[in-house]
Amino acid sequence: MMPAWYQRMNPRERVLAWIVAGTIAVLLNLWILSSLWGAVSNAQKEFGSRRSKMAEQAVYVRERDMWTKRDEWMRQHQPELKNPAEASALLDQIREVANKYNIQVENPAIGTGETTPNHQTVFASIETKSPWPPLVHFLYDVQRPDAFVVFENVNLAIDGNDPTMMRGKFKIARWFAPAQKGK
Repeated sequence: MMPAWYQRMNPRERVLAWIVAGTIAVLLNLWILSSLWGAVSNAQKEFGSRRSKMAEQAVYVRERDMWTKRDEWMRQHQPELKNPAEASALLDQIREVANKYNIQVENPAIGTGETTPNHQTVFASIETKSPWPPLVHFLYDVQRPDAFVVFENVNLAIDGNDPTMMRGKFKIARWFAPAQKGK
């Protein structure tokens, strides 16, 4: 009970038809398998992503008390921005620490920075020239946790004229409490 069109084929055409049908079946199976393997791969990636997100959330839950205490400490100790002249006071503080370690300060500039829901900033930009050890002490002294001073941008390089000297470009900001804190 073969179809009439198949019976009209000679043996050579029948072999060719089986080769074409087999090739189509193999290609169709490969396409289905690749789709399935792609779906399995995507599911594994999503599972890994969700597992890492869950582990991250577990850390947040476990450290909740620490973050609550940190937030309370921030509310109590973070200074309020009274006027934009605070940038000048920041620059004076930076110069004072730089003079303590004999660091040459060049091209000072001040300004007001960004305002976010978590903080307001004023900044001072400076360039420095000094040996490496005093520069390390300067960096340490300027950025104390209770000072709310942050190095937003740092670019250090060895001075081309004197390899014992470091050239630094810094954008240093002081973070103040957000504007709505006092309200």
